[in-house]
Amino acid sequence: MKYQVQENCLTVFLPQEVDHHNVEEIRKESDHLIVRNHIRYVIFDFADTNFMDSSGIGVIMGRYRKICLLGGQVCAVHTSERMKKILTMSGVTKIMQIYEEEK
Repeated sequence: MKYQVQENCLTVFLPQEVDHHNVEEIRKESDHLIVRNHIRYVIFDFADTNFMDSSGIGVIMGRYRKICLLGGQVCAVHTSERMKKILTMSGVTKIMQIYEEEK
């Protein structure tokens, strides 16, 4: 799993599949980085992701709750149409902004 910390912002580069096999690692590592680096903003980068199940939605929701308590925000970037559909159907787009790239 790849992560990038810049000042108070954590970018989580999600893998090809976000499912019950790898969400625990994402959860533990991102929580550790949030506390250690005083993170206020989390960006989930979906550039390589083409599958996500309910456990992936749970990881996003959990990080959202944690960051909200700290007064921060969570967002998503590089979402494919498929990922946008999953995020919309799950209701995540009501709490998390999805940013599009300028073309």
